Amino acid sequence: MSLLQVRNISKSFGGVQAVAGISFDVAAGELLALIGPNGAGKSTTFNMVGGQLAASSGSVKLDGHELVGMRPRDIWRLGVGRTFQIAATFASLTVVENVQMALLSHRSRIYSWFSRAANEYRSEAMELLAQVGMAAQADRPCSELAYGDVKRVELAMGLANDPKLLLMDEPTAGMAPQERNDLMALTKRLVVDRGMAVLFTEHSMDVVFAYADRMIVLARGKLIAEGSAQEIRNHPKVQEVYFGSGKTFEKPTGVAA
Repeated sequence: MSLLQVRNISKSFGGVQAVAGISFDVAAGELLALIGPNGAGKSTTFNMVGGQLAASSGSVKLDGHELVGMRPRDIWRLGVGRTFQIAATFASLTVVENVQMALLSHRSRIYSWFSRAANEYRSEAMELLAQVGMAAQADRPCSELAYGDVKRVELAMGLANDPKLLLMDEPTAGMAPQERNDLMALTKRLVVDRGMAVLFTEHSMDVVFAYADRMIVLARGKLIAEGSAQEIRNHPKVQEVYFGSGKTFEKPTGVAA
């Protein structure tokens, strides 16, 4: 049985149908890419899964639990982590404090002053930072970090609720090629080690073809293709949507297999 089951979800804004009856599954231990040209409905679909948008119709189930109609924070507490296109960290806090805050939120602990919580869950936060290669920078303010390191901190925060499913919205946006490859290789290892599922949107095709186990492709709010990298690369509808008839995807170079 798939961990995430999306069935016939649709979303309309007034008279405009942004997503029309999309269905797909994501299995535990799988990294699934959601791709498509601008205006395809990727963000709308992604946000319906995470609860930021309510589906007009259809079903989204995580491990048998219906998510449609639930608030994002309740979905998060069920085991759905999230990272954002623009990294969402507190620049004035240290690296470890950012992860501690995520742990405090997950465990429903509220403090009036952060100083009172400075030692709460520090060891757990350090374990998460070690997993993303940021333990050595734990006491640095996030404002001093390179952007690629900020994205690693955000990934550690996204793991604070021990997610079954991690949603990653344009995880490599704004990153240099080597940073992109390093982050996605790390994500791939976490998927395997933790047995979690990842659903991600991405515009960088080199990242998608190098690291996704499967891909689903949207165009004009409809799912037009799904499959492996080779199947998507050779799919005539995908080629037409991205490049027009007669052109194909080039195999990416310079990235890990």
